[in-house]
Amino acid sequence: MADLGKLDDQDYPAFTTGQAAIMLGVQEAFLRSLDTADLVRPHRSTGGHRRYSRRQLTLVVRLREQLDEGHTLAAAASIIGLQDQLAEAQTTIDDLRAQLGHPASG
Repeated sequence: MADLGKLDDQDYPAFTTGQAAIMLGVQEAFLRSLDTADLVRPHRSTGGHRRYSRRQLTLVVRLREQLDEGHTLAAAASIIGLQDQLAEAQTTIDDLRAQLGHPASG
C-alpha cells in the first residue's frame, strides 16, 4: 500500500531536477550549480539522480529571489542564513514571552 504520509513530508525527495526546474521556472543547470556550491544538496536516487524535497525547492526560490535582487550567490546564502536565524530567535522570544504571560511581539 502507498505511504501517502510522504505527501505532507517537507523533506521527502519527490521531485527530479527536470520537474523542479519546470515548477520553479529555472534552468536545470541553475539547480546543479546550487548543488555544486553546497547550498542545496538534493537526495540522490540509487541511480545517482538528484531528487529535491519541497523544503529544498523553497530554499531555491529564496536564493533565486536574492540573486534577482543583485546579490552574489555567497551573499544570498548569507542573507538567507541570517533571516533563518532571526526567525528562529523570534520564535524563541515569543515562546519565552508566552511562558511569562506576556503577549507575543508583532
